[in-house]
Amino acid sequence: MYRFKRIFVIVLDSLGIGAMPDSPAFGDEGADTFGHILDRMGSLEIPNLKKLGMLNLHSGGDMEGVEYPMGRFMRLSEASRGKDTMTGHWEMMGIRTEKPFKTFTDTGFPPELIAELEKRCGKRVIGNKSASGTQIIEELGEEEINTGAMIVYTSADSVLQICGNEETFDLENLYRCCEIARELTLKEEWRVGRVIARPYAGKKKGEFKRTSNRRDYALKPTGRTALNALQDGGLDVIGVGKIHDIFCGEGITETYHSDSSVHGMEQTIEICRKDFRGLCFVNLVDFDALWGHRRNVEGYGREIEKFDRKLGVLLEELGQDDLLIVTADHGNDPAYSGTDHTREYVPFIAYSKSMKQGGALAARDTFAVIGATIADNFGVDMPRGTIGNSVLEELL
Repeated sequence: MYRFKRIFVIVLDSLGIGAMPDSPAFGDEGADTFGHILDRMGSLEIPNLKKLGMLNLHSGGDMEGVEYPMGRFMRLSEASRGKDTMTGHWEMMGIRTEKPFKTFTDTGFPPELIAELEKRCGKRVIGNKSASGTQIIEELGEEEINTGAMIVYTSADSVLQICGNEETFDLENLYRCCEIARELTLKEEWRVGRVIARPYAGKKKGEFKRTSNRRDYALKPTGRTALNALQDGGLDVIGVGKIHDIFCGEGITETYHSDSSVHGMEQTIEICRKDFRGLCFVNLVDFDALWGHRRNVEGYGREIEKFDRKLGVLLEELGQDDLLIVTADHGNDPAYSGTDHTREYVPFIAYSKSMKQGGALAARDTFAVIGATIADNFGVDMPRGTIGNSVLEELL
């Protein structure tokens, strides 16, 4: 009935493959996440990505592609005006975003927003600046604990984050404050993509550790997506990692929270060993959160190697009627200036044990080929107003 019974889409969060032509408008001219990692490190131990064709698609350092790649691969451009997680994932599933989400990296949040947040939450705000989550907890965690204040900060993303010590700022209260922040930031001039609860444990500097009880409060997609079409068609739509949060649960039938990217791959391998019919959609965030924003080239490279080892296990587990797609949602070049995402092309690498041959495909001008291809495979119609054309026939 279907060409493929199951499709696995794995998003290597921020693994861009070179600056798009409009990158200067985003302040990202010359960015190249994967290429610069290879150039700095010389080589990576990524035999599975290599045999699928990743280095045929985009090489660097001392590494080159293989003569006979197993996968079909191409470069995708982002049609939306943005370079963030939500914009990229929404586009994969058919939504083109014309108005970028607000960022407050340089200024912090406006006094009017902070005043309303303090009033509604009943807590004084400290921080209100762009910062690393681990660093701001070290800086202000003791003050929060001792005074009952609330740490609010942002990053290079369109996000408002609230820290809370799990012993003194209980989780339910932290989540309540984040829900208030989400309501306030629906206002157009304060419209951020996500509000994130960032709980942590510990009593003093040097002991603070973020816990796994993070919760994201994202905007709902601005329209129906391929995920809704699959769910309406009676298919399984399994989200791993941040997928549920990115889509506010829209079109998701089952979800798995991941503690790390390695854990996310382990969950994906276990899901592969189960029987289902439909899509397993995976986001692996550590590339972006741990290494890209912190401009840690070696850490990013080692994370790619960790992924590749788990990818080898998944490739063994795939059935003849499974399709794997590896891609990314934007760039975050760890060799670039600043801490921001970078406007880049992303890889599309597809593999199935039933493929007749591998090799290059023509580049496409939107990430939405992914959702369109999935919908085509399962015989469901993409929702009205979505973008993207299927490349299913080219993968057979």
